[in-house]
Amino acid sequence: MPTDTTATPPGLTEQARSLAEGHTTSADLVRACLERIEAAQPTVNAFRCTRAEEALAEAEDADRRLLAGERLPLLGVPVAVKDDTDVAGLPTRFGCRGDIPPATADGEAVRRLKAAGAVVVGKTNSCELGQWAFTEGPAFGATRNPWNLGHTPGGSSGGSAAAVAAGLVPAALGSDGAGSIRIPAAWTHLVGIKPQRGRVSVHPYTDCFEGLTVNGPLARTVADAALLLDAAAGPHQDERHHPAPVDASAAARRDPGRLRIALALRPPFTATRAPLHPDIRRAVTALAETLARLGHTVTEARPRYGLIGLGFLPRATAGIAAYADRHPDPAVLDPRTLGATRTGHRLAGRALRSARAREAAQHARVGALFRHHDVILAPTTAAPPPRIGAFDRLSGWRTDLTMAAACPYAWPWNVLGWPAVNIPAGLTPDGLPIGAQLLGPAATEPRLISLAAQLEADLRWHDHVPPAVA
Repeated sequence: MPTDTTATPPGLTEQARSLAEGHTTSADLVRACLERIEAAQPTVNAFRCTRAEEALAEAEDADRRLLAGERLPLLGVPVAVKDDTDVAGLPTRFGCRGDIPPATADGEAVRRLKAAGAVVVGKTNSCELGQWAFTEGPAFGATRNPWNLGHTPGGSSGGSAAAVAAGLVPAALGSDGAGSIRIPAAWTHLVGIKPQRGRVSVHPYTDCFEGLTVNGPLARTVADAALLLDAAAGPHQDERHHPAPVDASAAARRDPGRLRIALALRPPFTATRAPLHPDIRRAVTALAETLARLGHTVTEARPRYGLIGLGFLPRATAGIAAYADRHPDPAVLDPRTLGATRTGHRLAGRALRSARAREAAQHARVGALFRHHDVILAPTTAAPPPRIGAFDRLSGWRTDLTMAAACPYAWPWNVLGWPAVNIPAGLTPDGLPIGAQLLGPAATEPRLISLAAQLEADLRWHDHVPPAVA
């Protein structure tokens, strides 16, 4: 599928600037946003629900505040959040069927977005309890990739990714417990930031998925992703992780300097064959060559992951079990979810405690690579986006194996809790997007964001949008 570079929808930064300069109104932006969502819902199916009446009222209030001279980073700008995030008055269904009561209060990340002036227009689709790298299920159907409607946008933040890629919203919040921001960002040609653990609050779901899951932005440009990250960042007082603040927007404007880049093409051990697709190998290698041309030192290296999966499985399944146990009618959940829940209950004792106790050793082992390198460049996935329905009728075990083969690269950084940024790496000959990760040790979001911005300025991936958007 060819791309079109003649039209690009206004991004988060551009909309915020237009509002502050009086060139448009929040009411106009939000109304147009809601109209686009409604028009795309039968095809892209990015949203689980919208809050049209509330959003338009908030937009009119934002216009009054702007007219009075008030300025906030996102005052009046429409954004979306994922369906695992509490928004007062809306159910937090997290991809599930069933009668879920509305949330009584905003989650901390949503509270901070609103405090920055953002207008939350709705909640985007996620696969059931965020388990899979596709966004499909009986509760809402299939969310489709705007670059090719026959393919998935990935998951579990597939709705947020599809909404941004299709130009329905300028940016959206997702969550990442095993690559759930980075994978859909890779498969929809977006920038996706998985921040340091604790950078963006997951409250009221404290220590979400046993520390694996963090919230973060998806956007078309580095500057837009950084702006949303700054607006949402900050822990709740009851959370256990409180990293020192960073200024992501300033980092996006800063030269990264000359860095030592490790090109890491081999994935960690996953107990499944995960060959790297030749188109992705070529694309990531081309990015390495671009980095070298920009003055960085690039050498091949392999992080010492060891058996890091032993630290992932108990935490992931225990997290699924904790969410499933809160569902008012677990009988309506996917049989694969119920199987993962049983595994999570079995592993929730000694195995889980042992998995969490290994994290310090894993930091030391994997972190040893950063004695001689500043950043790791790796594929985000091993395969391009699968077709819609590729995981239908698979057992839980076969689903996990198939998914691990397609997506073996992202999840170790969730175990470590360290930051990562997906950047667009190009398109396959069939026009399907693919991505690469910039990975760093603890609290290095500024370095990763600066490097991503430098690559964006050189490669201008944001000029390319799906033909339907153009």
